[in-house]
Amino acid sequence: MRPHEASEKLPYWDNFREMEINERQRKVINRLWDGFEGKLTSSKWSKICSCSQDTALRDINDLIAKGMLIDSGEGGRSTNYLLNYSGAHPDINK
Repeated sequence: MRPHEASEKLPYWDNFREMEINERQRKVINRLWDGFEGKLTSSKWSKICSCSQDTALRDINDLIAKGMLIDSGEGGRSTNYLLNYSGAHPDINK
């Protein structure tokens, strides 16, 4: 974990404390905070969590919708995902 991230991990989780996420999602987000090598892709997610690519993509899209992850903007085979450090998340109660 980079030094600035150590002080941001707790506020990140505090900001999303009421979000319901599954154990796979919690596992990968913690791994991102604790020092993830390379870029997070749906393929890496499926290997980390021993799940299908489809399940990985559903988990990722759910976290994007909740504002916990963001798409890097690199499309196609380069699509990867990042933690949303800003903590801004959509109002899911609309």
